[in-house]
Formats: sequence, structure tokens, C-alpha cells
Amino acid sequence: MTDSQNTPKTSRNRQGGADDNPTPMEVLRQARAQLAELTGKAAETVSSFEQTEDGWVLEIEVLELARVPDTMSLLASYQVELDPQGQLTGYRRVRRYERGRSDAHRPGGR
Repeated sequence: MTDSQNTPKTSRNRQGGADDNPTPMEVLRQARAQLAELTGKAAETVSSFEQTEDGWVLEIEVLELARVPDTMSLLASYQVELDPQGQLTGYRRVRRYERGRSDAHRPGGR
């Protein structure tokens, strides 16, 4: 068994002079969990992800209202901002739509 398997995440990130910042996958997991905790709604997917000078910006799709059939369920896209350590600093709903409907083409994939 190697030492790296037993090394805590924070120690592993500091080796070789690296900083404490989380990996992109850790940021994704933290963002989904934090948004779900704040809104009480489960995050379905992350549709965009970007590292910025101030931290991270993600767009997360959330099930807002389940309907039958499922194609009529209401989803929402939330823009989520996190600091460099992956802590949520703000969020806002940017659109709401039915699962079975596609958006008209918008520049930049948004």
C-alpha cells in the first residue's frame, strides 16, 4: 500500500508546492451538493463549467417540478458562482423550461 492512498486530500494537494485549491471534479461535486442544500432541489447535471479569476462559474440543471409524463417536468438552469476553494458565493436561476422542449439556438450554447 502506498502512502498516497492514505494521504488526506489537503496534504496531497500541497505536495510539490501546489496550493489548497480543489480539483475540477471536487468543485463540481461541491457545487451540486451546496446548491441542492440551499434550494432543496436535486441537481441533475452540470451543463457548463468555467474557472475564472475569482473562482468558478457553473450552470447547473435542476428538476423544479416533476410531472407525468416526465417530458412535461419543469427544469431550471442555475448560474452558480464559487470561490477558488469551491465554496458557493452566489446563485441565480437563469431560465426555466419543460424537459421535452428544446431551446431556440442561442449563441455560446446558452
